[in-house]
Amino acid sequence: MTQLLPPGPAAGLVPPTGPTLSVADAIRTRRTVRHYRPDPIPAATLDALLALAMEAPTSWNLQDRSIVVVSDEAGRESLVRATGGQPQPAEAPIILVFVAEPQAWRADRADIYDQARRAGAWSDDFIAMFAAASDAFQHDLERRGLLREYAIKDAMIAATYVLLAATELGLASSPMNGWDEAAVKETIGIADRDDLAIALLVAVGYPAEERRHPGRRPVDHNVFHQRYGRADG
Repeated sequence: MTQLLPPGPAAGLVPPTGPTLSVADAIRTRRTVRHYRPDPIPAATLDALLALAMEAPTSWNLQDRSIVVVSDEAGRESLVRATGGQPQPAEAPIILVFVAEPQAWRADRADIYDQARRAGAWSDDFIAMFAAASDAFQHDLERRGLLREYAIKDAMIAATYVLLAATELGLASSPMNGWDEAAVKETIGIADRDDLAIALLVAVGYPAEERRHPGRRPVDHNVFHQRYGRADG
């Protein structure tokens, strides 16, 4: 399937050559697939998928999430054990491990600011204000014990981008919960990194099964305006 890339750093990686799925179509047709064919994902397709994932927004543009691509047999077998025997790591050619980085805000962000300045997105005055406000916000999160939560939210947004982009690229995917964080960390070489957290695992590949849409409740069952809840009677 044709690969659609947004303007920006990812543009030009794989040029579009024909019709593509709309975002709405990707949302409606995506299904969680548990069984996969062994066919490898072409390198250009994987590169496009990862580039699209990195386009996901993050709080204060910290970009405080990373992806570890696990494709070797030993690593995937280890993730089978870490996920309690789920079949996806054994069958899918790629497992993406989304790592949240709660302490990323402490690192030098000059490259982020330089890129925004070169793009004409942020002025020097804005960068100075933004950097100070971001640090103050992160210190407040630290005081309230919320740094990990915010970083995981950012990683989850990137994972959602992967689910939709994979569908557009003709790939199946499966967001995976129910794993042992220590075992996943051991697999990807961060067993000693208490400053990092595992947000989600996503299997990616070509489906060996067809999954039908199980349906969703009516929108008004879960969507409210102004206040949560529904009136009785």
